[in-house]
Amino acid sequence: MKFSALVNFLLFAAFILTSNLSTAADERAEFTIEGLQLIEDTNLALVYVEPGVDLGVYSKIYLDDPHIAFKKNWQKDQNRYQPSKVTANDITKIKKEMSSLFMDVFSTTLEEGGYVLVTEPGEDVLRVKPAIINLDIIAPATNSAGITRTYAETAGEMTLYMELYDSVSGELIAKALDRKEDRKTGYFEWQSRVTNRAAANRILQVWANVLKEGLDDARASSLRSP
Repeated sequence: MKFSALVNFLLFAAFILTSNLSTAADERAEFTIEGLQLIEDTNLALVYVEPGVDLGVYSKIYLDDPHIAFKKNWQKDQNRYQPSKVTANDITKIKKEMSSLFMDVFSTTLEEGGYVLVTEPGEDVLRVKPAIINLDIIAPATNSAGITRTYAETAGEMTLYMELYDSVSGELIAKALDRKEDRKTGYFEWQSRVTNRAAANRILQVWANVLKEGLDDARASSLRSP
């Protein structure tokens, strides 16, 4: 992903995240600066789509590796309150593991849904550029010496930001934003690498299903059109 594009979408996401995602739709901008229109009643907190675009024409997906970004001051806060210190190597490892899990979940879901994953642009190829931002892991697994245990009601939270492009023209045709927190158990339990991965997998699976079902609906609508 080009640096300018990365900066633009992270600035957009940061702006949205400073507002209340549950704000009434009529208090949000109806159109983005690119001309994308706000879509109501979706399974994601915020969705903008190019008016009149037909997502049903895409049968192949070019899925970029996701950009991963932690919540602001996450490392500093972890190292202030937790006995196991988070290092730069820990952060790099977590980002790599999250990116790999993201690709596994989304690729499997889309392929099982009948979509072909490709690595080159094409007439029927939709390019998906995702990012996981505001990643907040309550008890990250680190390489610090010693054995420590952290107990919490939830593993943490993260936010998906995703842009969809026509792979040939490079035109931005949709963007979406959604924040999810891992389910709260109602009691404190030990959080570990295993529980963190399971929590991330649950959230990513929800988002992958939303993308697949959205594309399915667009394809069905396109087939019904004269």
